[in-house]
Amino acid sequence: MFTNLSRIIKYGLIGFWRNGWLSMATVAIVFLVLVGFGGLLIFNSITNIFITDIQDKIDISVYFKSNAPEDEVLRIQKALESLSEVKSVEYISREQALETFKSQHSADENVSQALDELNVNPLSASINIKANELKDYSVIDSYLKGDAFKTFINKISYTQNVTVIDRLQRIKGIIEQGGFVMILFISFIAALIIFNTIRLAIYSSREELAIMRLVGASNFFIRGPYLVEGIMYGLLGSVLSVLITTIIIYYAAPYLRIFVPDISGWGYYTSHFYKFFFYQFFFGIGLGVAFSYIAVRKYLKI
Repeated sequence: MFTNLSRIIKYGLIGFWRNGWLSMATVAIVFLVLVGFGGLLIFNSITNIFITDIQDKIDISVYFKSNAPEDEVLRIQKALESLSEVKSVEYISREQALETFKSQHSADENVSQALDELNVNPLSASINIKANELKDYSVIDSYLKGDAFKTFINKISYTQNVTVIDRLQRIKGIIEQGGFVMILFISFIAALIIFNTIRLAIYSSREELAIMRLVGASNFFIRGPYLVEGIMYGLLGSVLSVLITTIIIYYAAPYLRIFVPDISGWGYYTSHFYKFFFYQFFFGIGLGVAFSYIAVRKYLKI
């Protein structure tokens, strides 16, 4: 069994090199498919991190009137905490707000002097609300604008980052759909090239195949070398794809930090390198083996 397997691999490698430029063209097409596939995976992962990072910075700030009783503010806080859309609620008292304001403007003598002259706390109590999902913010906003809270609430600040995320999600969806269509199109071209490469290999080796049949070679022994060729297409394509993708990300990562300071593209890629490699590896080999097998089944009648 081991001898037969080694011979199958040997004949498959011979067939791969025998086809020369046609094999290289097939590897190049598989490489392009895998670069697109890997790029789409990385783009999707980094975009999800970016969106999550922005979502963590989004909240609704509710500012209460200066005469609003603290027990009413705490009652509203409990009512908000009972909502399924709410992730967390942080209550900031008037005293806490004043202390935070003083610490932020401690270097400004004019602000400190103005506060001393007032002799009263000009700041109001507030509540910061974080939702579980982006879509939940509109529900919470509508809930706070109800008649039951109008008496105590002075202002509701609904962060504008929601608009940014909505646009980003739409752009992400368009790029993902376009990338998926592009990968399907290139995969179809790769399938045709693999299919025709194996077909030509079978045609050019028809005399050898006839001799193998006469001497009683098994079906697996005859078909195996062509499947090895398919594996070679996927293997070389995936290795080249990972190599080129790694180089591109290494040089593009500093520019990504300019636009998204909180995300290290290179750090994320290296920490998930094996995942991206195996995805491309199995996709590339699967593509090569699948269409080599189809071509063998169609054109190699045994």
